[in-house]
Amino acid sequence: MKALLLTRYGRLGASSRLRMLQFLPWLRAAGLEGESQALLGDAMLAGKYRAGRYQRGAMIAAYGARLRSLIRRRHVSVVWIEKEALPWFPAAVERIMLRGVPYVLDYDDALFHNYDLHRLPLIRRVLGRRIDHLMAGAALVMAGNEYLAQRARDAGAKWVEIVPTVIDLERYPEPDFTQTGRAAREGDETRRIVWIGSPTTAAYLDALAEPLRRLSQRHAFRLRVIGAEVSLPGVDVECVPWTEETEVASIADCDIGIMPLRDSPWERGKCGYKLIQYMACGLPVVASPVGVNQQIVQSGVNGYLADEATAWEASLDELLRDEPLRLAMGQAGRRRVEQDYCVQQVAPRVAHLLKQVGAR
Repeated sequence: MKALLLTRYGRLGASSRLRMLQFLPWLRAAGLEGESQALLGDAMLAGKYRAGRYQRGAMIAAYGARLRSLIRRRHVSVVWIEKEALPWFPAAVERIMLRGVPYVLDYDDALFHNYDLHRLPLIRRVLGRRIDHLMAGAALVMAGNEYLAQRARDAGAKWVEIVPTVIDLERYPEPDFTQTGRAAREGDETRRIVWIGSPTTAAYLDALAEPLRRLSQRHAFRLRVIGAEVSLPGVDVECVPWTEETEVASIADCDIGIMPLRDSPWERGKCGYKLIQYMACGLPVVASPVGVNQQIVQSGVNGYLADEATAWEASLDELLRDEPLRLAMGQAGRRRVEQDYCVQQVAPRVAHLLKQVGAR
C-alpha cells in the first residue's frame, strides 16, 4: 500500500515536519510506503522569512510541481494532504484533481479563516467555503483539536478524528528531576523563561512586555526567544536562532516555558505544540487560556493558565521564586507528554487510520 503526502512545507516548516514528515518511518514500519512532496520547499520558506514574501517565479514553479504530483496520484492508495493541495484555487478544481483516490485532510490550525475572514469581500464570497467543500469530500479529516474537528463536522465531513501535534521522545531525553535546577547546575542564578516560534508569531510576546518588565525589577531572569528577533524594553532578552538540531537543547536549558495568545478565531485553532515541547523538556508552563491550551495545561499541576497581565505576572512570579514547584510541575508535564503527546503513542494510530482509508 502506498501513500502520497502532500505537505505545505519541507522540514523547515514546523507544521509539515510534525504533522506528517515525522510519521514516515512509522508508516513504513506498518507496511505503508510513503512519498512526500512539499508545495513550498525550505529554500522558499527561508526566502519568505528574509524578504517577507515569496518570489513570484518560485511560486509558479511550486504550483507546477504540485499539479504534476496530483496528475500522478493514481499510483497510490491514499493521498494525505496538509490543509489543502492547491491554495487559493477554487475547491471544485482541487476536488477534480483528487478524483479517483481517497484523500485525507490534516489540520493543525484554522486555515479556513484565511478565506472566510479575509479582508476582501470578494475573497470571502468566492472562496469563503473552499475548505469546507474539501472537507466534505475527504475520506477522513484529521484535526489537531476540537475547534478544527467541529468545523469539519459542520462542513459535512464523513469521518473526523482528533490527532494532536506531538513530539518524538527519542529527541527529548528524560530530564533529571533530582537536580536542584538548571541555573544552579551551571553556577548561574539567572533563571530563563523561554518562548519558541517564528518571526510571524513573535508579536504575541508584545502582550507580556509590561508584566515581564515589572518582574525584571524583582527577579534576575532572562527571556530566551528561539526563532525570532525580539526586543522588550526593560527586559533581558536573549535571541537564539532556531535549528532542528539545537531546538531541544535550547529549550531544556531553560526553567519556564510560555505561550501567550490572543483570543480570536485563528488562535483557537492552534494546537499548543510549543507547550508540548516545553513539557517534554521538563519545564512548567504558563499559557493563555485559548483553544487547546486549556486541555494541555492542567492549571496548578503542570503549569498555569493566565488570562490577563496581572495573572501572567503572578504566575511567573511564583514559578521564578519556587524551585521545588517548578520541578514538580515540570515532572507532571513530562509524564503528560509521555502518555498523550508523543509520536510513540500516536503514530501507530495514524498509520492504522491511513491504512483503513487506503483499503477502501
